[in-house]
Formats: sequence, structure tokens, C-alpha cells
Amino acid sequence: MNSNAFLRTFLVLFISINFGYSKAVKACTAEQNLKTDSLVAPKVFVNTGFENASPMNWEIDSAGRIIASLVYDHERFSQNRANGHWHFKVEAPAGTDVTIILQNFDNIWNNTHASQVSKHTPYVISFDNKTWESRPAELLPGNRLQIRLKMTGPNAYFAGVEPYRISDLAKFLTDIKTSKLVAVTQIGKTSEGRSLEIIRIGNEKAPKRIFLRARAHAFESGGNWTVEGLVQRLIQNDEQSKTWLKRYCVYILPMANKDGVARGKTRFNSNGYDLNRKWDKEADSLIAPENYYLEKWMRRMIAENRKPDLGLDLHNDAGGNLHISRPDGDIRAYLANMEKLEMLLRKHTWFTEGSTRPGFRNPGTLGEGFMERFGIEAAVYELNYEWVEGLKKAPLAADWISLGGMLPKVFYDYFENP
Repeated sequence: MNSNAFLRTFLVLFISINFGYSKAVKACTAEQNLKTDSLVAPKVFVNTGFENASPMNWEIDSAGRIIASLVYDHERFSQNRANGHWHFKVEAPAGTDVTIILQNFDNIWNNTHASQVSKHTPYVISFDNKTWESRPAELLPGNRLQIRLKMTGPNAYFAGVEPYRISDLAKFLTDIKTSKLVAVTQIGKTSEGRSLEIIRIGNEKAPKRIFLRARAHAFESGGNWTVEGLVQRLIQNDEQSKTWLKRYCVYILPMANKDGVARGKTRFNSNGYDLNRKWDKEADSLIAPENYYLEKWMRRMIAENRKPDLGLDLHNDAGGNLHISRPDGDIRAYLANMEKLEMLLRKHTWFTEGSTRPGFRNPGTLGEGFMERFGIEAAVYELNYEWVEGLKKAPLAADWISLGGMLPKVFYDYFENP
């Protein structure tokens, strides 16, 4: 072998050996990196795979904090978007210090930036998914909320408002159907095919009728708890409830936005429709079947001479006011009745927030739509989810249930002859 051939052979062997060595080094380094990653892998998991849980994206940052980005709920053909609902489970070993930062609260309403969180916003927490307590959250720059805690067990459930799920309603309906004072009738279906029910309590031949709707906006569970308290009190069948139900009969649509509740959404139905807007015109049966079937039921009630004498749409916000409708026309008698209703709420319940003032208008809501289209005196009753001044505390389900139990006396006195 001449010198040139020898040199070429040497170079080929040298390159092959080094290439193999380089591959081996890289493989070894990759294996070490995998081992390192497994050592520092987070011991915290955010679970959103259960009923009514919020859609969200999350990650663990370099400081070990959970950064939870909520997914906006969008209105159909609009800039409007909403985030006010959060409900998720954190899984981690007991004793773990957990910091959660919730973000994406930059809502848009009527082309204006808005937010459903403030320095007063609390959260509720449960370690068994049954018993809940309220705790203060911390408002961070950038319109974010921070929650800190030490895990006392392997699971902790978090929510903005104490949850009320479709399964809770199903159990409630099963329980109350045993009462002779209750009738539950299906009036239609939601966009995704879930049933819409009307609960009737009392004798439909009573001289007065009340209609209540709850949960038009998916996150506003306070209305459902209030309905439970109201119904439970009325079906006790004691002397007081018998007296009340001689004067009026109650009709309730307990959960208007079932699809939104099932999907953990904030405001709109599955088609991006706000069920508390556009009540100034007939609902589209495809886009808003939840409103369409309610209107169909209401027309039947009116045709049968059973038009409600009072309508209340139960909601949650950070104000807690009774929203008085002010459509065009002579509404002096209605305003006098709403003043009476406010007075009775103050007298018989812990309500102290008051009513919207004369300059306030909220066109398209159920309150104004019932007034203008059906001649039914109605209002939107917002239940404050941040702070109940009359109780000096952030509300939990038990507080709204107690409110519901006080409403029968309010309604009885409301229909008392002047």
C-alpha cells in the first residue's frame, strides 16, 4: 500500500470512529437530559376533565407556579367575549405549596373592554367536591388573579362561584317530584338537545302567578341555589306555605343555558347567543331554542288566561341590584310595584343593594322584553357573587338557599291588596 492509499484509509477510519463517538456522546447526553427532566417534572396536575370544568390551557412556569389561561366565551357575530367562570381541580401531594395565576379576564362588552374580576373577587375551594368555603384572591397587575395554598390532601377543587351542575339539577328534580305540590313539564330542548323544564309549585288556579328563570348565563349558579331554597320552602306544606300558595302559583325555568353549564362556559349558549338579550323580538328556533321554547310556553300560558303577574330573571354580578325595566310608555304602576318589591326584599331578606336608578336602561333583557311584548311586569335580579353587604360576607350556596327560603313571604306580601 502506497502512502496516499494508507492516508486515505486512515482518514476514513478516523472519521468513522469519531462519528460513532459523536453519536454515542449525543445519545448519552439525550439520555441524561431525559433523566434530568424526569427528576424536575412537576408534581402538580390541573384536571379539567369533569362536569362543568372550565376550558383552559395551563403550564408550570420557571418559578413553579401554575399559569392558567382561561378560554374566552365568544358571542355570535360580535366582538363581545366573556370569561368569568373558572372551575378546575388541582392534584398534588399533601403539603405541596401551590400558586395559581388565572389570566384572560380581558372581556369585551359592547365593543368596550370590561372585566369580571377586581380586588374584591373571592374564590371558593373544596377538598371533597362537596363542602365549599370562600377565600380572598389576590388581584395582580395585568388583570390576573393569584391563589396560594398548601395542599392538605391530594385534591383541591377551585371555582369562582360555588358550582351547580346539571347533575345537581337532575337530583333536585327527582327529589321534588315526590311532592304533590310539584309538577315538572318539558317544554323543549337546548341547542345540543338537552331538556328544558318548567317547574310548577302550587295550584295553577291560584289568583296570582309568578315566573322565575335561572341560569341564562352559564356561570351564574347563584340563581339555581336560590331556586332550590324557594322550592324547598314552598313544598314544606306547613301552615305558612299553605297560606302562601293560596295566593299564588310559581313557575320556574331552572336552568336555561344547560349547554353552557355542561361545557363550563361563562355567558353564551352553544351558538354564541346571549339568552338575556334580544328579547325585543322573537327568538330564532335554531340559534336560540332556549328562548324560543320559553316564548312558546309563555304564549300558551297567556292564551289560557294564566299570564304571570310578576317575572324575575335571576343572575349573578358584582353589584347585586334589582334591574328595573324602563321601556317607553306609561310605566308608573309598574315602577310603583317595583318600589314595593324592593321594600319587601329589604324587609324579609338580607337584600340591601337596591335598584337601578331612573337613567338606567338595559334594552333587550328578559325584564324589558316581557314588559314590551307580553305585558308582564318583570325585572332582572342580580345576586352579588363577590360580597353580600346584608350578610357581611362573600356568598356561598347556603346563603342563596336561605334567600330563596325568604322569597315566599316577599311574594305573598307583594300581591297583598294595597
